[in-house]
Amino acid sequence: MAGELVPIQGALHYADLTDQSLRVRAVEAAAQYDTEALVLVTLAYMTTASRKGARTSPKTLAAYALAVRDFVPWAQTGGVQLLRPGKRDGSRYMAHLQRRPSEGKGKHGGLAASTVAQYLAGVRALYRALHWAGATEAQPLNDVHAPGDPTPGIVKNPPYMQELGGVLEGCEPRLAALLLLCSHAGLRVSEALAVRRGDIEGQTLVVRGKGGKGRRVPLGARVRQALAELSPVDTEGHFFDWDYGQASYRAAKAFRAAGHPWRGFHAARKHSGTRLYQATRDFTRVGLFLGHASVDTTRRYVAVQDDDVAQEVEHW
Repeated sequence: MAGELVPIQGALHYADLTDQSLRVRAVEAAAQYDTEALVLVTLAYMTTASRKGARTSPKTLAAYALAVRDFVPWAQTGGVQLLRPGKRDGSRYMAHLQRRPSEGKGKHGGLAASTVAQYLAGVRALYRALHWAGATEAQPLNDVHAPGDPTPGIVKNPPYMQELGGVLEGCEPRLAALLLLCSHAGLRVSEALAVRRGDIEGQTLVVRGKGGKGRRVPLGARVRQALAELSPVDTEGHFFDWDYGQASYRAAKAFRAAGHPWRGFHAARKHSGTRLYQATRDFTRVGLFLGHASVDTTRRYVAVQDDDVAQEVEHW
């Protein structure tokens, strides 16, 4: 799916153009509301000129491409001149997103605040790309800020806790190993799916994480045993040959069979963050374990009891 959403080779062609040719292509694409050409301009900028450059994650590129594919048709229908947008066009688009019903399977209501913010980030990237191409100085979303969701993510999607044991008991070994990598080793599912036998060094796993960052993760005995029982699926030593959709399908089926709702791999990663915080009471150590750049991010992965300090203040 990512290959279809993110045509990197075409984007690199745009990056190789001369300044004048790039400007002409970008101006023509904007004037004609050529969505796919504007996607390529955005991806060219993201992979060659943005802060992370070629290390920008495929997931981010896919999300930004989706945002451009949403925004450009809306702008054309709404009479927005892409290179000369009105001062209220950015806020108009945000209002459009906030009013739009969710189209996800089984979901009701409007788009989540995080989804609105993701679309806006993609459109900001489009205008940074158009500026990079020399097509416009306009930045219509600079002063547009989507309201945050008042309900914390840890409340909306709490960690799996007691239910995880029953699910693991009924899993086939490869799926159980994947869930353990997320719930006990704290890996993102993309990191877990990329694990190779050669990444294991004794009781430590070398992880190539988000944004190209590497870290060393201690593996508990149960995770080590689960991986030791698996045979690699290819000559490079990978333990999994599933993409995200295939892994999610298998996990959802296992959770249903155990009588529990499936809430995604993120809830498994929150399991590891919550358990490690309960053991250490140290957000910094938990953040290092999870590979977070900011402790503020780590706080969103830890379920803290409302009476967490009750004993400490009892005899004040």
